This record gives sequence, C-alpha cells and structure tokens, in this order.
Amino acid sequence: MQITASTASLTVDDVAASQRFFTTHLGYTEQAAAEGFASLTRDDAAMDIVLLARGTGVLPADQRDQRASGLILAFTTTGLEAEEKRLRSEGVDITMPLREEPWGERLFQVTDPNGVIVQFVEWVTPSAPEGA
Repeated sequence: MQITASTASLTVDDVAASQRFFTTHLGYTEQAAAEGFASLTRDDAAMDIVLLARGTGVLPADQRDQRASGLILAFTTTGLEAEEKRLRSEGVDITMPLREEPWGERLFQVTDPNGVIVQFVEWVTPSAPEGA
C-alpha cells in the first residue's frame, strides 16, 4: 500500500462557517463542495480537510449526530510568532496564547466557529533546567 494523501474528516454543525475559517485564515482552497459537504486542500504538506454536516447519511449511523470534538488539528510550522501575529490581526481569537513547553514544543491554538481546535507547533531545542 502507498498512501498518497491524508485527510481529516470533521463533522460540524455549520460547514460553511468552518469552510470560511479555513479558507480565509489558514490558506486552504476548496476542492469540491455541495450541501453539507466541503473538501479543502493546501499546496503544502498540510492534510486535506473534509467538512461534513452533522446528520449526513454518509456518516455511520451511530456517529451522525456527533460533532468533531476531543481532537486537535496540529500543524507543525515555521515562523510561529509571525503566524500568531497575522491571525490576531485578522481578528482570529487566539484561544491558547503562544507558549513554550520544557520539552521544546512552542505552540498556540485557535478555535474555528464550530469548536474545532487548530494548534500551530514549532519545535525548538529544549531549555536546560535551571541549575543544570
């Protein structure tokens, strides 16, 4: 088997709202769309995103009324500070401000109109513990 692309399929209440968020602020473009469906892509290594309206018949019966929750779309990127500044200037709510974890992960998070959490990550050399 050879995987040629990766796609995250997200069930949301308002497909159009998430579609606008991802295309306006995160550089995605629409590949295809119909009532209750949108397929989004980028020209780089980011995974494709499919947005499906809650209740859509293509979803398994036991999942049709669930929403995307308990997950984080994480994108490893460069220029993290500039990206946070750009999104903030566009009026995107930064729901977790830029921070650095002791293991070398720098990150911040935004949340789309349907509650989908998007995390931006940049890896750096971890700081040495104090007194080391």
